[in-house]
Amino acid sequence: MRKMLCRVTMLSIGILAVAGCAKNETIKKDEMVPVASNKTAQAAVAKPAVKDGGIKTPPAKEVQSKDQSKEGAAKGTMTEAQLQAALTKIFFNFDSSVLSSEGRETLVKNAELLKSASFKVRIEGNCDERGSDEYNLALGERRAQAAMKYLLTMGVPADRLSIISYGEEKPADPGHDEAAWAKNRRDEFVVMVK
Repeated sequence: MRKMLCRVTMLSIGILAVAGCAKNETIKKDEMVPVASNKTAQAAVAKPAVKDGGIKTPPAKEVQSKDQSKEGAAKGTMTEAQLQAALTKIFFNFDSSVLSSEGRETLVKNAELLKSASFKVRIEGNCDERGSDEYNLALGERRAQAAMKYLLTMGVPADRLSIISYGEEKPADPGHDEAAWAKNRRDEFVVMVK
């Protein structure tokens, strides 16, 4: 019995040590992830995407509308604020980093905006509160990488994209139900100041 208790204790300590180390190594702040760029861009999808499942409400500080931002993109004179207002976040299913069809449609539109402007963008991967901190940081990173790889295939230059995972640290909705969790499983696109 004593040997069994000793083994369980040692195993527990080992697991805690590994879990503690993994948490510190999983966050990748503004790390550039090199991926070979594919010059072949797909045609923009004509069908409008359902944006954030009808969830998104633009922040009050945004003075420019998305239509004005898109006009700036067409003219090639988009400002940082206009680009930030025009970029749309994407959402994921539970425990998944697979891009949905709506997510891919949104990324096509975001790619067109990014190609028309010269700003750098950080893709922020986020998760809901379910799962361990370490697991959610890794899942958030996979979500950000999925979006970045798709943008690269759409012709966005790799040197203008970076990723970071916030795991469950930055919830969009602090609730504890499926509606809140659905809002928190997302990638956000943040324009970086030069």
